[in-house]
Amino acid sequence: MPLAECVPNISEGRRAFIVDQIVAAVRAVPGARVLDVSSDASHNRSVITMVGSADSLRSAVLALYAEAIASIDLRRHTGAHPRLGAIDVVPFVPIDGMTMGDCVTLAREIGALVGARFQLPVFLYEAAATTPARRNLADIRRGEFEGLPARLAQPDWAPDFGPATPHPSAGATVIGARMPLVAFNVNLSTSRLDVAKAIAAIVRESSGGLPSVKALGVPLADRGIAQVSMNLTNYQHTSIVRAFDAVSTEAARHGVSVLDSEIIGLVPAAALAGVSPERLLLAGFRDDQILETRLRHL
Repeated sequence: MPLAECVPNISEGRRAFIVDQIVAAVRAVPGARVLDVSSDASHNRSVITMVGSADSLRSAVLALYAEAIASIDLRRHTGAHPRLGAIDVVPFVPIDGMTMGDCVTLAREIGALVGARFQLPVFLYEAAATTPARRNLADIRRGEFEGLPARLAQPDWAPDFGPATPHPSAGATVIGARMPLVAFNVNLSTSRLDVAKAIAAIVRESSGGLPSVKALGVPLADRGIAQVSMNLTNYQHTSIVRAFDAVSTEAARHGVSVLDSEIIGLVPAAALAGVSPERLLLAGFRDDQILETRLRHL
């Protein structure tokens, strides 16, 4: 059976019982397999990785929205990571027998259902975007939850589906289709957020840095340090080790060292080919974070 990966990012990383309830709603759907759940208290965000057929993922994602909307109120949400909605972003990724076109179709079908069923503004992004201005997630999320009323009032920012007013507690959501990415964070031996932001500005593509790298400087309040949080949207353009070395080099210019790094969620085996966890100072990395390892045990 053709399979796709779906990686919802929800705006809850502190209340484990809420995350558990949302994951349980997904697990209750026949054919939908949850491969990984990663929560971060400082980001106040959880990343859920699931796989399934188009039909099972459709049902699982709708169940996730129902549970998350009932459980998460962004009016009382704070965290280091930017967020637009309670269910912030839901990408579909082709992995086995499904094409990018199949994932685009699925994203648009689910977007229409989510908008109508939950009265939630839905933006389509990446390969599913209906306009070039909405391909980039950061462009859609600019202004975050608090800026949604002003953003949605602009004619150019009418949502692809759903109402043109924010959901009172869940905000809006972004749904799309993309290739696999690597969520890779590097933690610095300083609490200075300005240093992390300066490094992020150097390494990210939009500032003239590394190709296919998105980066932010964020505080990790629970550890009293700052982090360079990156998405490598194409690890063939910029490898994990190249991103790590770039951050390390820039950190040294500021008199700062790298404490450790982390991969959030699952990673394709090819992205780690030829590099050891020790080389990257990866903290807590497990062999079962490799996507293909999880798929073999389905």
